[in-house]
Amino acid sequence: MNESWAVLPKDEHNQKLVSNAHPSDWVNPKPADRYHLVVIGGGTAGLVSAAGAAGLGAKVALVERHLLGGDCLNVGCVPSKALIRASRAAADVHDAADFGISVPSSWAVDFPKIMERLRRLRAGLSPNDSADRFKSLGVDVFLGEGKFIGSNALEVGGARLNFSKAVIATGARAAKLPIPGLWEAGALTNETVFSLTALPKRLIVIGAGPIGCELSQAFARFGSKVILLESSAQILGREDAEAARVVETSLKKDGVKIIVSCEILGAEKRGEERIMRLERGGKIAELAADAIMVGMGRAPNVEGLGLEAAGVEYDKRGGVKVDERLRTTNSRVFAAGDVCSPYKFTHAADAMARIAIQNALFAGRKKMSALVIPWCTYTDPEIAHVGLYERDAKAKGIPVQTLVQELKDVDRAVLDGQAEGFVKIHLKAGTDEILGATIVAAHAGEMIGELSLAMTAKIGFKAIGSTIHPYPTQAEAIKKTADAYNRSRLTPTVKRLLALWLGRP
Repeated sequence: MNESWAVLPKDEHNQKLVSNAHPSDWVNPKPADRYHLVVIGGGTAGLVSAAGAAGLGAKVALVERHLLGGDCLNVGCVPSKALIRASRAAADVHDAADFGISVPSSWAVDFPKIMERLRRLRAGLSPNDSADRFKSLGVDVFLGEGKFIGSNALEVGGARLNFSKAVIATGARAAKLPIPGLWEAGALTNETVFSLTALPKRLIVIGAGPIGCELSQAFARFGSKVILLESSAQILGREDAEAARVVETSLKKDGVKIIVSCEILGAEKRGEERIMRLERGGKIAELAADAIMVGMGRAPNVEGLGLEAAGVEYDKRGGVKVDERLRTTNSRVFAAGDVCSPYKFTHAADAMARIAIQNALFAGRKKMSALVIPWCTYTDPEIAHVGLYERDAKAKGIPVQTLVQELKDVDRAVLDGQAEGFVKIHLKAGTDEILGATIVAAHAGEMIGELSLAMTAKIGFKAIGSTIHPYPTQAEAIKKTADAYNRSRLTPTVKRLLALWLGRP
């Protein structure tokens, strides 16, 4: 195995992963005279761009310097959700007595087996993103450092790739937070935490955003003593405050200690311990742990690409600059995914790639702003959101009607023991136009799709109220919210007229 692309630990599963994502014996093909499309980056946006363009008959080259599959397969969605699923299994066993099921007190979490399962499942999914698969789709796959050498050419491994159009899809990486001593103390990121083979007894997590909250809860459920640090006054600061409070309560129930409104002053390694110094409320304190994980901050991968030679403007924080059509300052070059988007989600990268190839190959006029992008944080319960928050609508001067359905009044949620949460819908006042929605529920990510579809297709909320939902399901909460909206339209005057019509004075 090429040491440059070694993924730790070097077991059979990771060897299989690397053999698909960056095979050591790969020989780059002879370049075509000119490509309709050259794609730089083999993560979600790059793979969708390459496969989509090749499927349309274009001559395509795909360039990747590290592992095909990008963050999603290797260090993001796939391993994190495998870990989270295992943590939910542990929580189910822990809470089994609530359902009348006795579990021996000797039950235990086998962390090495949890991580082995993660690596096995990840390796099993890796053929979907493999070099061989994309070769079979007709894509010329080049493994190596790609660099622009002009406005219409790229160089990789000494070979020149001439193109009519190109897509930059190099993604983003974990940012190096400027905290004194942090990295010298061996801090983990999402790019290294999935290589663990032993459970840290004490874990400090920096940043209470989605990654920090998800992994804090997971490790706490495995038995780690977790401390979650956040500089602002609320965890999940982007989310609805009520939704964040529900998740905060759940994290604390699982044993996560949360410290908000704090400033991290520095970190150091003392023997086998990692020491974190922080300031809160004018007081300085030290925390000791066996490991530190950074769960916040993403930096776009723009270095070393020769963007200047291509006439592509960028900055190191915001990434590649694009217009509504995802076109860069070089009209031949487009960008998609985390390298240029504030929405750093796999599904957003996928949607952007589809826009980029349509506009690049067919002079299309598809716009990023037309996308309705939902997202989900996979804590337990999950938080899913789409569209505007109430605060955003008010800031835009849009009058809002907000409807809330508590899960404690939804039969299936009560029966499942998952009654903490709610569905919150924001409508444009006086209409049934859905402006946005937040769902806090065990399967919020599965539920938000109904509202995303309604917003995308411009279906009013009344239509959801007239749609039959199976009973009992937690998704019935959306139907109950719609029913409440329809009842709210019955003004006192309308009610009196209906009463007269029915013969009730």
